[in-house]
Amino acid sequence: MPARPFNFSRTLKFLSLLAFLALLLWIAVFLLTTRPTGLRFAAVSYSDLPGWSAENAFGAKPALVKSCQKLRSLPAGKRLPGASIGGRVDDWGPACRAVTNAATAAEFETVLRTYFTPLEVSAGGTSEGTFTGYYEALLHGSLTRSERFNVPLYARPPELVMVDLGRFRKDLAGQRIAGSVKNGRLQPYPDRAAIEEGALNGRDLEVLWVDSAVDAYFLQVQGSGRVQMPDGSFLGIGYAAQNGHANRLIGRHLIETGAIPREKMSGQAIRQWLASNPEKIRSVLNTDPSFVFFRPLENGDGPYGSAGVSLTPGRSLAVDRVHLPLHAPVWLDASHPDPNDPTVADVPMKRLMVAQDTGGAITGEVRGDVFWGFGDDAEETAGRMANAGRYWLLLPTALAEAAEATGG
Repeated sequence: MPARPFNFSRTLKFLSLLAFLALLLWIAVFLLTTRPTGLRFAAVSYSDLPGWSAENAFGAKPALVKSCQKLRSLPAGKRLPGASIGGRVDDWGPACRAVTNAATAAEFETVLRTYFTPLEVSAGGTSEGTFTGYYEALLHGSLTRSERFNVPLYARPPELVMVDLGRFRKDLAGQRIAGSVKNGRLQPYPDRAAIEEGALNGRDLEVLWVDSAVDAYFLQVQGSGRVQMPDGSFLGIGYAAQNGHANRLIGRHLIETGAIPREKMSGQAIRQWLASNPEKIRSVLNTDPSFVFFRPLENGDGPYGSAGVSLTPGRSLAVDRVHLPLHAPVWLDASHPDPNDPTVADVPMKRLMVAQDTGGAITGEVRGDVFWGFGDDAEETAGRMANAGRYWLLLPTALAEAAEATGG
């Protein structure tokens, strides 16, 4: 029997079908592996919260009031940002009014006990996770480029599109992607290496110029900072957008290459290693494809978190919005380093916090990043903090009952 002639068109269609099926398989795997797994909420009493005290809880009132003020500015039916268990703005109305009116620690505790139910957060059978710290960075810069000030901080490019996937599918709540639209399709935005190579040159996007690529990178990790200008004045700088690439902090690269032992990793160790290896700064920084864009802040305006409120040192907590709602109070049981004694890494920390920020490296069911504020002590504490801990989510009682019933 003679051989059948080769049909290029049929073969091409077959290969296209295989590619399409492979894409569908990849999407399915992505959705399954990025959804919360094993997340559980269990109602407890306030006496179950380690170290619970009215005075310690009252210290979080200013931060919680900021969140309540933000919620009052939103439509009543709007969902809280982050995990859907946070409900809608009108679910928080009575509790927020009572929080705002509480004048003493005793009154504040009564409000919490009356309107909020604490929920123990666990995943995969454990309630313990990792808690780190961040701070408001200090940089030196100028509005004009010079020999000293030659590292740009960029504004958000107008073509950058940031997509909240939760607006399209409930099971993707808290997940976001970013890119630019080309030929009617959303395409990945240039990564750090491409931007450093000049992808944004000639666009007039520079907000200002600073004198250190390392300081600029740490600013991107922290999300906000103050830039001291040549005349001694300060300009606040805050997060505006991110290029959509996965965050891969350079500490991970330095551990993997053996540059810094895992047990000695800290922000201070990273700075020391880069200072000792200046010829490797650019290549090491480019191992993190994530890139952050900034906006100047008004005078007196503090750093803002993802929740749209100014952050409160020691009381604002960055969380994974896939698992927790923003603006919600959280009881934290963890520890932190002593900024004045490098040998002490576990000063007890039991206090009420408010979930008011997010971060590219803050992922996981039991994960948090404590905002420590501005100054040397804040940088020292945040740079060394990577401590074990637990937290309990406080929700208005009706929302807490629904979260416990559904398991998350």
